[in-house]
Amino acid sequence: MVRLDSIGSSYRTSMQFQQLQYFVAVAETRHFTRAADLVHVAQPSLSQQIKALERELGADLFLRARGNIALTDAGEALLPLARRILADADTARHEVQELVQLRSGRVRLGATPSLCTGLLPDVLRAFHDRYPGIRLLIEESGSHDLVRELARGALDLALVVLPLPTPSPALTTVELLREDLVVVSSPEAPAPGGPGRRTVRVSDLEGERLVMFRHGYDLRELTVAACRSAGFEPTFSVEGGEMDAVLGFVRAGLGVAVVPRMVAARSGRGLRVTPLARPGLSRTIALAHRSDVAPPRAARELQRMLLEG
Repeated sequence: MVRLDSIGSSYRTSMQFQQLQYFVAVAETRHFTRAADLVHVAQPSLSQQIKALERELGADLFLRARGNIALTDAGEALLPLARRILADADTARHEVQELVQLRSGRVRLGATPSLCTGLLPDVLRAFHDRYPGIRLLIEESGSHDLVRELARGALDLALVVLPLPTPSPALTTVELLREDLVVVSSPEAPAPGGPGRRTVRVSDLEGERLVMFRHGYDLRELTVAACRSAGFEPTFSVEGGEMDAVLGFVRAGLGVAVVPRMVAARSGRGLRVTPLARPGLSRTIALAHRSDVAPPRAARELQRMLLEG
């Protein structure tokens, strides 16, 4: 009797996938000609492959007597293994095809909170409509944390604000867009810079109470740097919040804030939005990924949609 482990060892070393297909076809039809028709091969070729398989295993797989085909003990031992191998291969082929055709898979995308609020909703909706089988895993954090997560392989892509806090040759960045910043305030509070102003200058924010983001937030650093460049130290009424909290505090009349134009457009209900006079303030958004590893197929498709959108 042929042992199962010896069959598995022979398969790993020399057994061909095609030979297993032919063997299972003969085992199921108990007829060489019908088996050949089933696998679309000439009967002599099928018989030769079965004989080659038997030589490799060192055992007969079929009893051939007066046209009757029966499995030997070795054939009985091989049959469930061969069926499992063929089934696993079919499953693997199906799963790979699903992924290649973007029917399944996942994308791990990192983005700053302001981009999650302003840019991503429409893009992710379009991506989901096109590829509903792809899971979207979103990591919301500051650029510094996102760069670290990219470097350790926890993300496929990240939307970050340039310049990066810690530039790294291990990351590839592609500039996506340049976004203007605007001033938001409560309609019930005095307009920044005075009534009737269509635009305000950064210098007009001197003496205004600012609702300020937490430390490490890109917009905090940009706003504070702009105020200091204009010759004054900003005054905070509230500080330490994320985007939704900052907008809520502004609606409540606690002060004004400098936010991206896309965020103001999406969340502008209950807010007065005032553009900054030229040259104004802006920030550069980039799409980043690791330089040494190509993003997965689904992530590359999302990358394409972001760059083309």
